[in-house]
Amino acid sequence: MNKPVVPVDLRFDDDDGPLYVARKKVYPQSVSGTFRHIKWGLMAACLGLYYLLPFVRWNRGLGAPDQAVLIDFPNRRFYFFFIELWPQEIYYFTGLLILAAVALFLMNALGGRIWCGYLCPQTVWTDLFYAVERWTEGDRRERIKADMAPTTVNRLARRVLKHAIWLVIAWWTGGAWVLYFSDAPTLVKNFATFQAPTIAYVWIGILTTTTYLLAGHAREQVCVYMCPWPRIQAALTDEWALNVTYKYDRGEPRCSVKKAFDLRSLGETVGDCIDCNQCVAVCPTGIDIRDGAQLACIQCGLCIDACDTVMTKVGRPTRLIGYDNDINVQRRIAGQTEVFKPLRARTVVYAGVIATVCAVMLYALLTRSLLDLNVLHDRNPVAVRLSDGSIRNGYALRFLNKRGFDRVIAVDIDGPANAQIHIVGADSVTPDRPMIVLGRDSTTELRVLVTAPFDEKADKTVPVKFRVTDIGLGEVASAIDHFVLP
Repeated sequence: MNKPVVPVDLRFDDDDGPLYVARKKVYPQSVSGTFRHIKWGLMAACLGLYYLLPFVRWNRGLGAPDQAVLIDFPNRRFYFFFIELWPQEIYYFTGLLILAAVALFLMNALGGRIWCGYLCPQTVWTDLFYAVERWTEGDRRERIKADMAPTTVNRLARRVLKHAIWLVIAWWTGGAWVLYFSDAPTLVKNFATFQAPTIAYVWIGILTTTTYLLAGHAREQVCVYMCPWPRIQAALTDEWALNVTYKYDRGEPRCSVKKAFDLRSLGETVGDCIDCNQCVAVCPTGIDIRDGAQLACIQCGLCIDACDTVMTKVGRPTRLIGYDNDINVQRRIAGQTEVFKPLRARTVVYAGVIATVCAVMLYALLTRSLLDLNVLHDRNPVAVRLSDGSIRNGYALRFLNKRGFDRVIAVDIDGPANAQIHIVGADSVTPDRPMIVLGRDSTTELRVLVTAPFDEKADKTVPVKFRVTDIGLGEVASAIDHFVLP
């Protein structure tokens, strides 16, 4: 008789378990220690920066926005304190993306998932939501006990309060993000009077919902199933990278405190781990670090604090769980000293790439021109023969004044012999050298006519160089096109 076929989406064969196990609710216990304090400090810094930065002011002169960090889509500008970027300077954002990626690689090479455990927005906001949950519903034991008991009025009131605070945090998170795209005080006032743009309310609703669901309900599932970084970093790590590690050379074999005392009295070898499961109780993803490296471990270090607390109480050395690597575990087993290599080819290359990109971006920023010129030749007609036999070409010149004040510029050309230039609609025109006034922090587009005598011996296409010069500052910008003969 043939063996019954088990659906492939449930089992590989008769002996394997299900591919996907239904979520088991995690109840992280509060803990105090070095890494918990680091996480509190980074959370305060990150959230404070995110929520308050839109309200920081920066004086850029009369008529310019005074918000320190502003993404101004209507005017196509990005402001970051003294830096103002235009759409043509999108390459700076490319550089920032490269820096972010390589910085992640460097963090991973030095200390594993530092980003995931301390700086990731999912981790930061989930930590904040857990703090609210503990404040309203109690710590691990109280929450487990309450979930197993029948619902009471007190329990229901605590849950309502918890979700209400979660929604307020999520709402302000979405609201703070929108404030980066408009003047923050003005937009807050418009929100209060229900006069803000509809799109602002829509985005606040979207971000409020996603923050509430991801930080309040999905929690560790985002890290385990939704985030691609755990899969990527596993391919980028090496044997020298420090990760949160259970030092099994010290911890095994496990036994209770009393039994360990008796065995040590008899001269037996006993591990320091007393199998108290405190490392599991405090883990925000609910894993057991003693099982080795795991995809779900975000390496937040809370298990280190929990284990250190227990080791101190039982009179054993701390850091049974700590930042370590398997090489050092094997070296200790062999009786050798520990070796750490923060400086190695991988980290040096990553640091070098970061330094190079930063240097290139800084140089480009310090030497960039605040006066720019773009030229577009007329397409139809390309050239016109005038009644006196001369040839005229038309161009559209776009002038970019990136400074915060008006300036007068002169326009010159190098091209066909005896060519004359005329700017249509110029504020000030002289016979020999056209001059125009450019408004501050703006783009000005004008039509330019270049006329030159007809020369039968000349090439059909002659290069022409347009050059603009700031009369007051002496800044120069140029662009090259062609003068076409019919």
